Amino acid sequence: MEIIQVVGLALIATVLILIVKEQKPMFAFLIAAATGIVIFMLLIGKIGAVIEVLKRLAENSGMENIYLKTVLKIIGIAYIAEFGAQIVRDAGQESIASKIELAGKVLILVLAIPIISIIIETVMKLMPV
Repeated sequence: MEIIQVVGLALIATVLILIVKEQKPMFAFLIAAATGIVIFMLLIGKIGAVIEVLKRLAENSGMENIYLKTVLKIIGIAYIAEFGAQIVRDAGQESIASKIELAGKVLILVLAIPIISIIIETVMKLMPV
């Protein structure tokens, strides 16, 4: 029932933001940012459980640990970039939010290069010469 907690917190924060926004826009932004951080903290345990399951699956399949770590880093970058961009958007800075998303995409591409290389090498080995 965590979703009820998340939605309840979000609704309370939204009402507070709407009340405060006219008089103190900076406080409204701080409430929004703090709410996002609290929601993220509520989900950390769930994320940890998913990571543990993925680690176990990787071990059982014989997959090298480096690939799982890379995929988890890529997922982490995607979530963090999205979270940061949304907070910056809440502050009304669309252009900076776009730059955060671009940085996330570039970092994901950089991390994905070893995996892409291995996939290409595997495909090349499978193709007849």
